[in-house]
Amino acid sequence: MLVEALFLYGTLRHLPLLEVVAGVTLSVEPAWLPDHTVTHAVAHDGQVRDFPLFTARKGETAQGYLIRPGSEARERLDAYERVFGYDTTEIAVETAQGTAKATIYVPRADLWRPGAPWSLADWVAGPGVLAPEVAAEVMTLLPSTPPALILERIPMVQIRVASRRRARSEPAPATLRRAPTEQDVEVIAARRPYARYFGVEEADLRFRHFDGSFSRPVTRAGFIMGDAVTVLPYDPVRDTVMLVEQFRFGPYARGDANPWSLEPIAGRIDPFEDPETAARRETQEEARLTLRAMHRVGRYFVSPGAVTEYLLSYVGLADLPDSAEGVHGLDSEAEDIRSHVISFARLMDLVESGEVANAPLLISAQWLAMNRDRLRGSG
Repeated sequence: MLVEALFLYGTLRHLPLLEVVAGVTLSVEPAWLPDHTVTHAVAHDGQVRDFPLFTARKGETAQGYLIRPGSEARERLDAYERVFGYDTTEIAVETAQGTAKATIYVPRADLWRPGAPWSLADWVAGPGVLAPEVAAEVMTLLPSTPPALILERIPMVQIRVASRRRARSEPAPATLRRAPTEQDVEVIAARRPYARYFGVEEADLRFRHFDGSFSRPVTRAGFIMGDAVTVLPYDPVRDTVMLVEQFRFGPYARGDANPWSLEPIAGRIDPFEDPETAARRETQEEARLTLRAMHRVGRYFVSPGAVTEYLLSYVGLADLPDSAEGVHGLDSEAEDIRSHVISFARLMDLVESGEVANAPLLISAQWLAMNRDRLRGSG
C-alpha cells in the first residue's frame, strides 16, 4: 500500500523536532512548490508570531521536505499539528524525480495573515532551541488532553523547559555534598498525572545510599514550576525599601486570616530571558520603577523536597521617594499590586513581628541587613 506523503515547509523541517513528534527517525526528500512562499504568521492585532505561514506568491518558491510516515507516525504528526490549529489539504509539489502528490498542514482560514519572510535557520537559533523538549511534553499530553487546553499550557511548558536547560548549564558545586553521577538515580517509571499552568510529575525510582548501595524502589512526586526572580528595591540615600502587597491564593488556601502578602517584586523568567532582564522587567511592570545597580542575594529552591521552583533573588538600587508608591500590575494577568516605600528600620520591625511571612523577602531583608553599610557607602 502506498504511504501518503507529507510536505513540510515550517518548523517540522527541524529534524530533531520532527523525530520527537513522529516518534521515529524519518527519511526526508527535498521538495518545493513554485509560486508560493513561507512567511511569519501575523495575528489580526498585528502581532508577529514565530511560526510560519504558507501562502501563494507569484514568482517565489517555498522550499520544504517530503516525508512518507507510517500510520502511527502520521497519527502523531496530525495530533501535534491540531494543537496549533492546523488542518490538512492536498497539493502537488516538485521533487528531483518530478511532480508528487502530497498533503500539507495549513492553519484554519482567516486565523492569520502573511508577514515578513520566515527563516528556518533563524527560528532554529531562536525559539527552536526549546522546541524539541517542548514538543516532547506536548506529546505526553496527547491524546488524553484537548488540543485547546494544551495550547493554553504551551507558554508555561516553555518556561519549564527553559528552567531545565538553565539548570543543566549552571555550576553545581560539591565541596561538602555528594558529587553525583548519572548512575546514582535509577528511574523505573515516570508519570505526569497533572499538567495545567503548573504540573505534577511522579516517578518510581531508586537512589544511591551514602554507603554505595541502592535504596529500595520509592515513589516521589514533585510540583513542577519554572524559575523566577525576586527584587527588593533599596534607596541607599534615603535608606528606604519598596515592598509590594497583593492577594495570594496560597495563604488563602491554607486558611490564613490575612491572604494579602508583603513581598519583594517577583515574576517568572520568560523562556528567552536572562534573570537580570526578567528582574528589571518585573520591576517596571509591578512598580513602574527603574533599577540602577543590581546585587545578587542568592539562588535557591523554596522547598526542595517536592517543589522545583528555583528563585534568583536580587536587591536593586533605585530612587524611592514617597511618590514611588502606587497600585500597579498587568490587567492581562489580573494583577492588583500595591507598593509601599518604608524605612529599612520599619522593614526589620515587620520581619520581627511576623507580618513579613514571605521567604524571599525574609532572605533579601537579611542580606540587606548584612550589606547595608556597604551599599550606603557606595551610594
